[in-house]
Amino acid sequence: MNGAILTPRAATLERVKALVLDTLPSPESKRAYGQALDDFFRWCEAEAVSEFTKAVVNSYRVRLEERSLSPSTINQRLSAIRKLAMEAADNGLMPPNIATAISRVKGARQAGIRTGQWLTREQAEDLISAPNVIENKGKRDRALLAVLIGCGLRRREAASLTVGHIQLRDARWVIVDLIGKGGRVRTVPMPSWTKSAIDSWIAAADIRDGLVFRAMNRGGRVIATSITPRAICQVIRRFGDTIGAPNLAPHDLRRTFAKLAHKDRSGLEQIQLSLGHASVTTTERYLGVRQDLIDAPCDHLGLTIEVPR
Repeated sequence: MNGAILTPRAATLERVKALVLDTLPSPESKRAYGQALDDFFRWCEAEAVSEFTKAVVNSYRVRLEERSLSPSTINQRLSAIRKLAMEAADNGLMPPNIATAISRVKGARQAGIRTGQWLTREQAEDLISAPNVIENKGKRDRALLAVLIGCGLRRREAASLTVGHIQLRDARWVIVDLIGKGGRVRTVPMPSWTKSAIDSWIAAADIRDGLVFRAMNRGGRVIATSITPRAICQVIRRFGDTIGAPNLAPHDLRRTFAKLAHKDRSGLEQIQLSLGHASVTTTERYLGVRQDLIDAPCDHLGLTIEVPR
């Protein structure tokens, strides 16, 4: 790469792509960046692009916008390309000044913060009750939905949940030592109805240790392997459609957990701890919380202080 995108093309692209993916912490990030870079490479081939420059990336951005992709999708793909340029420069495969120019490619404008959707209390109850619990698969799906809404877990966290994670602490059931995004470890309190749903499922499936949520074959037989994050998405979407909440996603259930907890006056910091957010700002975005300068926290301290003039 010298401004030239690759010579020989395929070998160089795969080498730099591997460098980019090796820097990413989570499998989901690796998957998303890998798909983004593959899409960029295909476009370069189709357009007979011979150089990797800021102008080329700007042209690709225009093509993404013409495809009516969402701003967040466009920005994710551009982020992958920027990282590709910086890794190429760091490894002596292209001049640093070209990589720096590519890093300045502007992202797509977003009209506001995308907050997704969340369920009302009634919808949440309907969703958890939607699976047919006469069948083992229904028991599993009900327990899965109860964990996602009742504990606010990410889908990958739910997929890796084990029986050993669920323990009694301070007279209540909790998920202990859960490893989340960024390798952060946390303890997550569990409502009694979530524990009951899990107990019903693992008793029916005769699960005594290891993974809680497991794949099932078409005959309804439990397989030892974990349910996949993709399968979790399919479960959520299926039952979301059933209750009249189309296109429901795993993160929408995390938002539902946060929204319902906050509405019932749970503290923001406690919600943050349960969700495993590194910053309370992220939690605030989930909730759509805005600072209130009219009725502020300092107005509720209950202190009466006389200050001498």
